[in-house]
Amino acid sequence: GVVVNTDVYKGEIDTWGIVFNTPDELKGKVNVVPEMTDVIDAAVLYNGGTKCTGDLAILKKVRDTLVAAKPNWVAMEYGTIEKMVSGDFAASSDWNGSALRQRLQNRAIHFAYPKEGFVLWSDNLAVLKDAKNVDNAKLFLNFMMDPQNAGMNSGFHRYANGIAGSDAFMPEDMKGAMEIEVPEALKAKAVPSQTCPPEVQELYTKIW
Repeated sequence: GVVVNTDVYKGEIDTWGIVFNTPDELKGKVNVVPEMTDVIDAAVLYNGGTKCTGDLAILKKVRDTLVAAKPNWVAMEYGTIEKMVSGDFAASSDWNGSALRQRLQNRAIHFAYPKEGFVLWSDNLAVLKDAKNVDNAKLFLNFMMDPQNAGMNSGFHRYANGIAGSDAFMPEDMKGAMEIEVPEALKAKAVPSQTCPPEVQELYTKIW
């Protein structure tokens, strides 16, 4: 979604327009995380397309949107927490856990789920096909999936997890936090994550 310092900008923030049609108050103060798929997904949704679309008319709009928006950005980097809190950035595309960490340090920083749509995602653990110590790898996965350890892990990085019972071990300030729990009214705007076909990914790479 997007994070905005509401001391700097008082308008509506529940839109990818913060990034792609930046309000005057935020021009030159917007960061965009340099994740090709995430940024292009956002631009596709902003232009009325669907995730992984290969529609060239939509993708032309996406390209034009990105080219027009880029002069209003101050940076494309991952270090959003420190720079949003310090005021170096006044807005950014960002992930929910990062946004929560920002708000806990500066109450003027708000996170929004864009009305044009947003992608649901989850980090995962896996054992590589050519792993040398498969049994130990599985032991580590089981350790990480223990509810208490999963809850402690979420408490550290501030993202939710998919382990049943782990919420009992999460910090109180994560329970009910809008960054962590998508509001019911917005769930219809959520788009499941998926891997795009190679030919579509190639188009996205060219745009990027």
